[in-house]
Amino acid sequence: MIATLCVFCGSASGEDPRFMRGAEALGALLAERKIRLVYGGGNVGTMGAMADACMRGGGEVVGIIPVKLNQLVDHLDLSELLVVPDMHSRKALMQEKSDAFVALPGGIGTMEELFEVWAWRYIGYHAKPVGILNVSGFYDGLLRFLRHMCDQGFLRPDILDDVVVSDRPDELLDLLDQKLRSDQVPELKLRERSAALPSG
Repeated sequence: MIATLCVFCGSASGEDPRFMRGAEALGALLAERKIRLVYGGGNVGTMGAMADACMRGGGEVVGIIPVKLNQLVDHLDLSELLVVPDMHSRKALMQEKSDAFVALPGGIGTMEELFEVWAWRYIGYHAKPVGILNVSGFYDGLLRFLRHMCDQGFLRPDILDDVVVSDRPDELLDLLDQKLRSDQVPELKLRERSAALPSG
């Protein structure tokens, strides 16, 4: 069972009000299911909405924020706020403390966090499941492009299909729980591993 979920989300609210509602729904559900929330520590955008909803529901919320951002967008009312030296430390600690990962709608920072934990699962640095909460079809275009990557031979279909995608927070959490219990991760084959290593 997932005890702690790391959620990647944006410092902006987005143009569609459903993005904020989706963040609030996930935060409230985490509180209801008594799943600890780990996130980027901000008090604005979808990340602030999600954290506030989780706190209102009596949930436990851990924010992890680098020093440079702490003075700008830190959330003062969390269960715990950890201030770290830099972005690398932030991501490492978020990954260490969590059992699974979810990406909400967000910008390039959210995309970077999503792709890192996804790639590291595939390479074998962790076996924690990765999910996408596809609020209002936000990720439809990205998912089409990822399928194009498969068609062009740059991404294996089983690796794409390993990411859990849903537009419903309850279904997404249930599917992530199932994947965590199954302990099945796409393997990096020897030929792919050799090709990825530098020569000489």
